Amino acid sequence: MEIIKNNSWLMLFVLFTCFSLKSHVSFGADTVSANQSLSGDQTIVSKGGVFAFGFFNPAPGKSSNYYIGMWYNKVSERTIVWVANREQPVSDRFSSVLRISDGNLVLFNESQLPIWSTNLTATSRHSVEAVLLDEGNLVLRDLSNNLSEPLWQSFDHPAHTWIPGMKLTFNKRNNVSQLITSWKNKENPAPGLFSLERAPDGSNQYVMLWNRSEQYWSSGPWDENAKIFSMIPEMNQNYIYNFSYVSNENESYFTYNVKDSTYTSRAFMDVSGQDKQMNWLPLPTNSWFLFWSQPRQQCEVYALCGQFSTCNQQTERFCSCLKGFQQKSVSDWNLEDYSGGCVRKTPLQCENISPANRKSDQFFQYSNMKLPKHPQSVAVGGIRECETHCMNNCSCTAYAYKDNACSIWVGSFVGLQQLQGGGDIIYIKLAASEFESPKNKKGVVIGGVVGSVAVVALIGLIMLVYLGRRKTATVTTKTVEGSLIWVWPERLQTMHLLGFHDIFTTKTSLTRVRVVPRYSFSIDTLESLNTMHPTIGIMPSGLPWVVKSLKGGSSLPGFLFPSYQSKWRATGGTHTEKLKEALGGPDEVRSLLEVRVLID
Repeated sequence: MEIIKNNSWLMLFVLFTCFSLKSHVSFGADTVSANQSLSGDQTIVSKGGVFAFGFFNPAPGKSSNYYIGMWYNKVSERTIVWVANREQPVSDRFSSVLRISDGNLVLFNESQLPIWSTNLTATSRHSVEAVLLDEGNLVLRDLSNNLSEPLWQSFDHPAHTWIPGMKLTFNKRNNVSQLITSWKNKENPAPGLFSLERAPDGSNQYVMLWNRSEQYWSSGPWDENAKIFSMIPEMNQNYIYNFSYVSNENESYFTYNVKDSTYTSRAFMDVSGQDKQMNWLPLPTNSWFLFWSQPRQQCEVYALCGQFSTCNQQTERFCSCLKGFQQKSVSDWNLEDYSGGCVRKTPLQCENISPANRKSDQFFQYSNMKLPKHPQSVAVGGIRECETHCMNNCSCTAYAYKDNACSIWVGSFVGLQQLQGGGDIIYIKLAASEFESPKNKKGVVIGGVVGSVAVVALIGLIMLVYLGRRKTATVTTKTVEGSLIWVWPERLQTMHLLGFHDIFTTKTSLTRVRVVPRYSFSIDTLESLNTMHPTIGIMPSGLPWVVKSLKGGSSLPGFLFPSYQSKWRATGGTHTEKLKEALGGPDEVRSLLEVRVLID
């Protein structure tokens, strides 16, 4: 009997311990009340399970910095939408705590010092609670007055994400704009340099700013009849969104919502300086789908690449340092934070305190360039005088001469862009050591010739092996790594995307382009689509296909959504150029999701 009694007490102790541990891990509720706190791995979850709130690490295994923020609870890829302590991380989430203190929601770090607060002055100390709503809004409310407006809400303090239902407001009483601001980089939620906000001049449009000063994109004025911003034609195809712009005597704001609440959608300022609208695709894709991005061209983002660099829309990595310069921070560049730009490898001769026996600085020419903004104009008699003026001014780093006008740049400059043609010429001042001597050039030429011969021989050998294998193959398929071209039928009101096999009948000798499936339709869905768009059919394999005729127009329903990339890499030789020509070229056809495109 004694053994049974002891076992009973032991079982009660185990159950109590398990209950205590479970309570420590998660509240299992949507509220932080006056007698609760949030710490360690504890989270609160909105009533419908849409959002979760707690501590997170944006770079697990790389950083010990923790933040407290909000993410989608039902999305398998953790996606942060709001961060409280963006600029003041904590290092120990178990010693740090979020709790109600003096009527405010306050985050205390591991030293129990307050590092973030809702910062309200007149609240009740005992009747306040914080609630996470299914809309993605964290609200602080007064329990003694259920009908009152929230004392504080995260919707009024957006971070980098614009959630459906959130208002991006301009307060006419105090001339204060709400804005969303990019992260510093992909692993640091501190405010970056790029923001989206209502135009400072008070007009009914939104702008993107670099460092809150330099405008590089505008939505265009709001058209109340069309319900779109004039410079965002994609809004005409609002298959899943409802947009609205409201203006009254106190405020003006733009907001949007999703027509079908079962879809997960977000807009955010990316570290790339683009505002991106993305939708979550569930199984089997389980990934975010890019609906659109602005500006459309990555290099349209002002100062994206930082000082002494150039942006090239056609290269895999848009940013690169100018000749004679190197990345200021390699680690930042690897995180796609190029704001630090580049620094000189070798100081200029005029900057050297002991210039004896040093050669004079020289200029390196770049052609087909979009010039940096904010040059200084100099009155000269010709290009030689322009060069001399820059050479004699040690602070002058570059000059350009166009239409009998001399422009110079003093100190660092940003915004230089490499174009494919039709641009201007700029001359960059470099140390003489950055230029090769004639003797070195001779060695380079000889080495280049020898290297070229070796490359040609290697290519010939590879071709022989390839042709030999091709003779024994019954079917040959060339592979072009590109991107799936997603199509959204005009009258389709659901979020099904044509991500299955697509055949493109081209206007070149290339006969077909077949995209390997990433997302499939059911036969029922396909048949309903076929009623509206007879170009959709069932191939003998039983898989759904879509055909786009590129001879004098398109029979493909819907349109192509632009994206933020324009990268084409291929092993298919000249087929790549034919593919780009057939699909409209890289400026019109952008990648959305990486796939493998098979060319028969």
